[in-house]
Amino acid sequence: MQTEELSYAIITPYSMRKSRTGGIIARLISRTGLDLVAARMFAPSEELVRRYAHTIVSETEPAHRATQELIHDYVLENFGAKKDRQQSRVLFLVFRGPDASERIRATVGHITHEETSGETIRDTFGDYVTDDSGKVIYFEPAVVAEFNRNAIERDLKLWAEFSDRDGGVLDQAVQFPKDAKIEKTLVLIKPDNFKFPNIRPGGVIEVFSRTGLYIVGFKVHRMSVAQAEDFYGPVLPVLQEKLGHNKGRDAWEDIVEFMAGARPSDTFPEKRDEPGTEKCIALVYQGEDAVRKIREVLGPTDPAKAPPGSIRKEFGQTIMINAAHASDSIENAKREMTIVRVEENNFKALIENFYGRQ
Repeated sequence: MQTEELSYAIITPYSMRKSRTGGIIARLISRTGLDLVAARMFAPSEELVRRYAHTIVSETEPAHRATQELIHDYVLENFGAKKDRQQSRVLFLVFRGPDASERIRATVGHITHEETSGETIRDTFGDYVTDDSGKVIYFEPAVVAEFNRNAIERDLKLWAEFSDRDGGVLDQAVQFPKDAKIEKTLVLIKPDNFKFPNIRPGGVIEVFSRTGLYIVGFKVHRMSVAQAEDFYGPVLPVLQEKLGHNKGRDAWEDIVEFMAGARPSDTFPEKRDEPGTEKCIALVYQGEDAVRKIREVLGPTDPAKAPPGSIRKEFGQTIMINAAHASDSIENAKREMTIVRVEENNFKALIENFYGRQ
């Protein structure tokens, strides 16, 4: 039996600004077959950037030294910089599975000698431009990753160390005009997108990117039964009024089970607060008129009534299995973000638990 490993990929500030996040995530999940187990947004501090960059150039891999030096310089120049009134934002993704390091290597690719068209992430989303003399004049790796198992462990522990201070919901990272109506809203990419490794989670994010909003929070979350009851609490009386007391209650429990993996009526009290068996991704989007823009792209609850090009038309199946949830007001966004604990640092906990506290 193959041993499970952790591996990682960091989506660069440029890829985040160019809204390539969804496409990259779709490739990482579908082409590696790995489980996305944790993620966190970072606005890396000068100390984190310096310490991480220091680890990139390896004396044990001389064949890759030139590329490592390019990435070293790129990280120093871009990870802590401010451009166009934006603090650099990176998305750190953690994957788990057998041969995780090799699968990430094959999917990310080598930046300097890609001859195919679209085979790897760097082939599609990265750039390596040289002049006639061979000197590199433009370099964009799209993602930064490590492929050595020991180095991966070192890097994960380093970013976990800084994850409270430099990571979380980065609602101060982007500077907007003073008179702009800035909102934050919550999106949940629902469990139906995670039944097997596929492009759907990234595809949903890709469609949301046309809103022009900024991703400032990102969390892999397993909703407990208690959280699902709280989150969908306002739906219960609506269903009971429409379907009757008992049928409405059954329909509501179906929703809770879909999101958390268990029905409230079948869950022991001591189990209600435990993380559920179903996975979702919680994203926080920020920008002008964010609630309306996200809801517009999402489409109506029933995928059959959703317009072409909307997320629920593209990815939804039924009124319940409809790809994603989005808050319908600023007030509900605040309430829902509190319930799913978007600020919670489960990124650090997962890394510490996997390697053991040292």
